[in-house]
Formats: sequence, C-alpha cells, structure tokens
Amino acid sequence: MEALATAAMMSNVDVSAQVVLSLQGSFERNIVQYQCEGLEPFSVDFINAAPNFLAIVPIGPDRLVFVTTMSGSGARYVSGQYEFWTKGSDATLTDLMAEPQAPVNCSEVTDTP
Repeated sequence: MEALATAAMMSNVDVSAQVVLSLQGSFERNIVQYQCEGLEPFSVDFINAAPNFLAIVPIGPDRLVFVTTMSGSGARYVSGQYEFWTKGSDATLTDLMAEPQAPVNCSEVTDTP
C-alpha cells in the first residue's frame, strides 16, 4: 500500500503553489529561461506528457497555462489571447488581440562558464 501511495505521489507535478497536475505514465518536465526583447528574463515550465504538452508562461503578474496546438514547424502554444511559439532555441510571444500583432522575439538563455 505504501509503495502505491509513493508511486501516486511521484506522478504529481507541482508547477506552482496553485497548480498541481496528476499525470499517468511517463512525462518530462523542463524549465527554460528566456530573454525577450524589452522584457526581463523569465522561466517557462514545459510539461511534456504525450499527447498533452503544456507550457507555464509568466504574463504580467500571472502564470498562464499554455497548451500545444497544430503548427507547421516548432511547437506552438496558446493560452487565451496569447501565443508562445518555440523553434529550437528561439521563440516568439504574441498578444493575438493587439493591433497590430507584433511578436516579441525571444531566445533561450544559456549559462556560460
């Protein structure tokens, strides 16, 4: 019984004090730091549990849950009016309700010794 409880606890991913995901099967969690034009650096928490792929992205004072959707190239995540699109170490962040829509270019921050 204790092993089952331990296994159940291991499948929970606490991505913040407010969001707990219960996942079955294997999953991968990656935290990636980005630097975007005109913004302070921020971290994105990627939760990959096929067929579901999520990204927790800070927008203003909030952390929004983005889900993947179809894309021709890279990984396209959406949450409400926002789109976060990654390809390799580059990304764009777009407010789809803004006029004109002007994607903000971002790059992964890599640690250099």
